[in-house]
Amino acid sequence: MTATVTTTNTARVRRSAFARHLTLVTRVVTGLLFTVTGLNGFLNFMPAPDPGTMAPAGVAFTTALHATGYVLQLSSGVQVVAGALLLAGRFVPLALAVLAPLVVNIFLIHLFLEPAGTGIALFVVAAEIGLAWAYRDKFRPMLRAR
Repeated sequence: MTATVTTTNTARVRRSAFARHLTLVTRVVTGLLFTVTGLNGFLNFMPAPDPGTMAPAGVAFTTALHATGYVLQLSSGVQVVAGALLLAGRFVPLALAVLAPLVVNIFLIHLFLEPAGTGIALFVVAAEIGLAWAYRDKFRPMLRAR
């Protein structure tokens, strides 16, 4: 009986260690992704996609965002701040909550307007959901009905 309990506890500890490492890697990769893409919104160090290869609806949407004069800068700023918080491991639930609308928008843009980037969009959605699940205890008070 003792061996069974020890084996079960060891398996639980190993699973917990694996989950912690997976959460750490996901948090850092997601933080890097948002920090780099957010900085790119200000510094333009990555090449922009060729409008000739984009779907017409994606070009129209991107053109409209540029025309506002502030939406892309606001989005980039949010991405840099939230990405840095994820990298630092500070205020992670806040960073996830702030990024959630951007993640939904990224997914919907690629689903409906620009299918070429659907793979990365699915990764971002999976990372957001996985991290939200890992930090679910921090979200419980906010989601409690009063």
